[in-house]
Amino acid sequence: MTRRTPRLSRLRRVVPDGSADARAGRPAEARGGRPRRRGTQPKVVALGGGMGLSASLAALRRITGDLTAVVTVADDGGSSGRLRDELGVLPPGDLRKALAALCGDDDWGQTWARVIQHRFQSQGDLHEHAVGNLLIVALWEQLGDHVQALDLVGRLLGAQGRVLPMSAVPLELQALVKGHDPERPEEVDTVRGQATVALTPGEVQSVHVVPHDPPAVPEAVEAVLDADWVVLGPGSWFSSVIPHLLVPELLDALTQTKARRVLSLNLAPQPGETEGFSPQRHLEVLGRHAPKLALDVVLADEAAVPDRDSLTDAAKRFGAAVELAPVARPDGTPRHDPELLAAAYDRIFRMHGRIGPWR
Repeated sequence: MTRRTPRLSRLRRVVPDGSADARAGRPAEARGGRPRRRGTQPKVVALGGGMGLSASLAALRRITGDLTAVVTVADDGGSSGRLRDELGVLPPGDLRKALAALCGDDDWGQTWARVIQHRFQSQGDLHEHAVGNLLIVALWEQLGDHVQALDLVGRLLGAQGRVLPMSAVPLELQALVKGHDPERPEEVDTVRGQATVALTPGEVQSVHVVPHDPPAVPEAVEAVLDADWVVLGPGSWFSSVIPHLLVPELLDALTQTKARRVLSLNLAPQPGETEGFSPQRHLEVLGRHAPKLALDVVLADEAAVPDRDSLTDAAKRFGAAVELAPVARPDGTPRHDPELLAAAYDRIFRMHGRIGPWR
């Protein structure tokens, strides 16, 4: 398949004066990592869940063929929640969405993407179940191996990358929420379940997962440690992005990897979960959950950042530069345009990378 070359759009760089590299005047190569031969593709790992991760994957597959998605497993709503409750399996929905996003633009890829995303409409038990969810769970039961089954589905679809769950056990997301009950706006309650947290009318203070020390999938840890680039976000901040930082082995890998780390911000606050959040506040809550996490680049849509100085200051606390680029769809909806986002990632990889062009 011939990939379309992304439209290289303008990208404005805002470098924090206080970053370690800026102060020392060191090139990116000085920060360590495995040098790769000129002309080879970067190894990229993208972490997240839901539509945010799908947007990132749809962009990244346009610029590298060495791509791994590490997907959250805390979903408890819809078809995934029903399968999880009935069969005790990992929720397959976000894994399915990631696989669909990795399908190619040819007839084979797009046909399979539509098939696995198809939902049955009926008056019975199959209503609203997604075909891909059933396929993934069937292979888990047949093979008894999460990773092997997802790799097999990926081969069937011709997926341009690999999809892995972040943990080997289904997780319950719990949040401390101020004003979850509108009649008690000052009280803080524990809200349980990803679907409930995502729609809370209150202010999310913090999140954690149950079990508190979930095992990471070894292949996911290995992928992060072996990557050239790790991309975190965009996506539902408390229910898709931050949960990766609550898996101890995965957080250790994110802090120890010699890969460069990109945080991709959302285009707009999410109603309920991050209502009223500024771009810099997204960074602040991320830092509260993972104070030792360092970043290299924070990517944001230039039209979604009203206060660039505050965002630059927030990024500086992570040691990161801010990159501003037009990455939203031109129709005005708060959704990423795959080609514009691909162009932004491509430019970041070249500007901040350790090696020359990969393509």
